[in-house]
Amino acid sequence: MEGSERRCVENTIQFPSAGLTIRQKEPKNLEAPFDQIDSYLTPTKLFYIRSHFPIPALDRASYQLRIDGAVGRPFTLSYDELRSMPSETRMATLECAGNSRVFLVPQVQGAQWELGAVSNAEWTGVPLKALLERAGLEEDACEIVLEGADRGTPKEEPVPPEPISFAWSLPRAKAIQPEVLIAYQMNGRDLPRDHGFPARAIVPGHYGMASVKWLTGIQAVREPFHGYWLTSDYAYWASMDGKPVRRPLGEMQLKSEIARPRVYETLAPNQIYTVSGAAWTGETDVTEIAVSTDGGRTWAQAEFLDPVRRHAWRRWKFDWLTPKEPGQYTLLARAKDADGLIQPDKHDQNYGTYVINHPLPIDVFVDGSEGPRP
Repeated sequence: MEGSERRCVENTIQFPSAGLTIRQKEPKNLEAPFDQIDSYLTPTKLFYIRSHFPIPALDRASYQLRIDGAVGRPFTLSYDELRSMPSETRMATLECAGNSRVFLVPQVQGAQWELGAVSNAEWTGVPLKALLERAGLEEDACEIVLEGADRGTPKEEPVPPEPISFAWSLPRAKAIQPEVLIAYQMNGRDLPRDHGFPARAIVPGHYGMASVKWLTGIQAVREPFHGYWLTSDYAYWASMDGKPVRRPLGEMQLKSEIARPRVYETLAPNQIYTVSGAAWTGETDVTEIAVSTDGGRTWAQAEFLDPVRRHAWRRWKFDWLTPKEPGQYTLLARAKDADGLIQPDKHDQNYGTYVINHPLPIDVFVDGSEGPRP
């Protein structure tokens, strides 16, 4: 039994109020039950929760959102003023950059996410582009810094000399895209506190840390923002002129996951079992999905359940006639996008403990002695 898969089975503490799995109690980091999500939109109560610091105390009456920096007309919005502006509703899948970290061997530091640090929801809010246009974004502004009200001292080295807020910057080109929202509703209702009430950013196509929660500041800057999160934490190794350089994570990478069967589930022999899961990517579309039931030696096409929607996952299914012979079998899923890119065979070490988007092995048992077990 591989160490990563053993942890995948044993390290599960259920969060009783919502069926989520605790990965960290404080700050609150809870994993969605990926195998139990049967709908296209993840119910809010089952949407994964990722927090870096304790939830800040913000209320509707005193909330203020400041837009300033490299702009001609800085201004501040109240919560009611934000909600009075023309809004849009968009579907977007958010994934923590460390999702599936438990599958890395040997075990690495960080929250031991399995498959459920990803969810899909409908978001309503004001396009960030509209706020920047109202503020008069200067031509030489290169990035937009989003700052949350949550504040504290990170535990990961190197530790900053004083408490910091969670802040992330977007390249100007992404920030002015119409899909980027300053959202105040999730699945048709006001944001819960765990998900950023009163308002948060939603940056479709980028890893979840870009969708800053409890948003209180939007600042245009003329120089690249080299904050802690973009350099010391959510960063990877790239190459520039043959030399290694650190770059912040951004666009989500092509990925698929098997939701059912679960790891080490026991299935009956010579029966049709519907393997199911979801696939997603960043700034393009998932167009094909294949499943292997023999550890990657052979592949067969699976069927999508959802149409193509940019920035949202596509659920899929595959009807598998389980083997007659009892034994252990390894299932894999592999997606392909509109650009012809296929998921990589293995984890790219340049990403460290992030971007785990290779096909993830789901081992199951076929055994006719007792019939299928959950």
